[in-house]
Amino acid sequence: MKVLISDNLSEVAVEVFKSTPGIECDFEPKISPEELLERIKDYHALAVRSRTKVTREVLEAARNLKVIGRAGTGVDNIDVAEATKRGIIVMNTPGGNTITTGEHAIAMMLSLARNIPQATASMRRGEWEKKKFQGTELTDKTLGILGVGNIGSVVASRAQGLKMNVIAYDPYISEEAADKLGITLVTLDELYRKSDFISIHVPLTNETRNLVDREAFAKMKRGIRLINCARGGIVNEEDLAWAIKEGIVAGAAIDVFEKEPPPPDNPLLGLDEVILTPHLGASTQEAQEKVAKAIAEQIVDCLTKGSIRNAVNVPSVPAELLAALDPYIKLGEKLGRFQGQILTGGIEEVTVEYSGDVVAYDIAPITIACIKGILDQLMDQYVNFVNAPLVAKERGIKVVEVKSSRSTDFASSVTVSVKTRDEEHVVEGALFGKSEPRIVKIDKFFLDAVPEGYLLVLHNEDKPGVIGNVGTLLGDNGVNIARLHLGRQSVGGEAVSVWNIDTPLSKGLIEELLKLPHILSAKVVEL
Repeated sequence: MKVLISDNLSEVAVEVFKSTPGIECDFEPKISPEELLERIKDYHALAVRSRTKVTREVLEAARNLKVIGRAGTGVDNIDVAEATKRGIIVMNTPGGNTITTGEHAIAMMLSLARNIPQATASMRRGEWEKKKFQGTELTDKTLGILGVGNIGSVVASRAQGLKMNVIAYDPYISEEAADKLGITLVTLDELYRKSDFISIHVPLTNETRNLVDREAFAKMKRGIRLINCARGGIVNEEDLAWAIKEGIVAGAAIDVFEKEPPPPDNPLLGLDEVILTPHLGASTQEAQEKVAKAIAEQIVDCLTKGSIRNAVNVPSVPAELLAALDPYIKLGEKLGRFQGQILTGGIEEVTVEYSGDVVAYDIAPITIACIKGILDQLMDQYVNFVNAPLVAKERGIKVVEVKSSRSTDFASSVTVSVKTRDEEHVVEGALFGKSEPRIVKIDKFFLDAVPEGYLLVLHNEDKPGVIGNVGTLLGDNGVNIARLHLGRQSVGGEAVSVWNIDTPLSKGLIEELLKLPHILSAKVVEL
C-alpha cells in the first residue's frame, strides 16, 4: 500500500507510516497541483492539511485511492461529496486543535487589550510611546462568545480564569449545558449591547456568513474589541473597517479571512487598530504533532485492518449491511441537515421515528446520521459519524429512537422531529425506488421534494399570485428555478413550497421575499 503525504505534516506521521510493514510512504510537501493530478493514480492513501486541494479532478484521477486523511478538523479543501460517490473514505482528527485554537483566541484578546504588536512595532522604530498604547484590563470586563462549541467552551473557561464575566449567544445549546460551563446565555442583541470583548466561534454557514456586519456593529457598545479565530466570511471585512473608522470598534484581532491569503486591497491591512495573524489558530508544535500522529495511525488502521475511525462520510457499519443501509443513512443525514438549517432555538430533544421495512435493520447508524446532519450546521467543530452522539450529549440534547407500527404511504419512512425551547419541527423522508431520497412531509404539510442542492423553503398564505410573485422576483434577480414542490392542508389556509434553485440567495433578496404579499417565512437550505 502506497501513501502520499502532500502537505507539510510533522515528521511523526512519516515515522508512523515507515514503521508499518507493507506501507510505503512518499513525503512530498511541496507537490504542485499538476504533479498531484499526474501521480495520484499510484497511491492508496493521501494525507493532507489545508494546502492540498483534493478536487473532483484529483479524485477522478485517483484510481486506487481508498482513504484521504486530513490532519486537522476542517475538510473544506476536500470534495467530500465526490469522494463519497467514489467510495473513498475521508477522515479527520476532531478535537486535535481545540485547545490550541482556544488559546490563540485568548492570546489575541490579551494582545488586543494591551496593544502589544503595535507597541512592539513602535519600539523597533526607535520610539517610546507609553501614552499612545495605554491599554485596558480584562478583569471584570464582559466577554461575549458567539458559539459555545468545543473551542468556545475552552475560551470561556480561560476567560473565567482571568476574572471576566462571560456571556454567550448560542441558540443550539441547552440552559443546563450552559449552566455547567458557568456561562450566561443571552440574545444576540444583548451580547452586542453588553460585551466589552466579543470572540467568535461559530461555523461558516449560510446563516452565519456576514453575521457580523454593519447592522451588527451599530448595535455594539462603543469601544468594543473583536476577535475572530473561527472562519473568514463570518465578519464582513468592509463593514469592520467602517466600524473602526467610525469609532465603534476600538480594535480587532483577526486570524481568518474571507480570502486567504488576503489580497493587498483588503481594508483591514492598513488599519493600525487591527492585529492580524495568518490563520495560526491550530499552529503549535504540540497540536501539529498530535494531529499528524493521529491521522497517520488512522490511515494505517484503515489500510491494514479495515478499521475506520473519525470518518466524515462513512458510518461504522458492517460491510455486508452497508449496501442495504446506505440509502437510509444518506436520507437521514439530509433530513438532519434540513432540520439544522431551519431551526431557530436551542435543541432540547430529537426524535427519530422509523416505519415500514427499515425497522428490520439495525437503525442506530441512521439515527447517528440524522444527529450528525443536525449538528453539522450548528457547531464550531466538524461532527462525524463517530463523535455525533457524544457531541449531542455534551450539549444536553436528548435523542429518542422509535420503531413505529403505524401505516404509511411508503415502504419505509424516516421522520425527524426536533423540539427546541420555543417550537417543534417535523420533517419526514422516504426512498423512491431503492435509493432516491425524497422529503415527503414538512411539519403538517405533505409534498414531494428532492433534497439536493439549494432549497428555498417558503411558508405562505394559500392565496392566488404567491407563486407568480416569487417566481418573478427570483427571475428578475437571475435565480434559476430547477423544481417546485407545493403542499397545503386546506384551500385558503397556510401552505408550504420548496423551490430547488441553482444558486443561494443573498440576505437582501430573502428580505425582499419576506416583503411580498402573503409570505410568512423564507429560509434557504443547502443539501
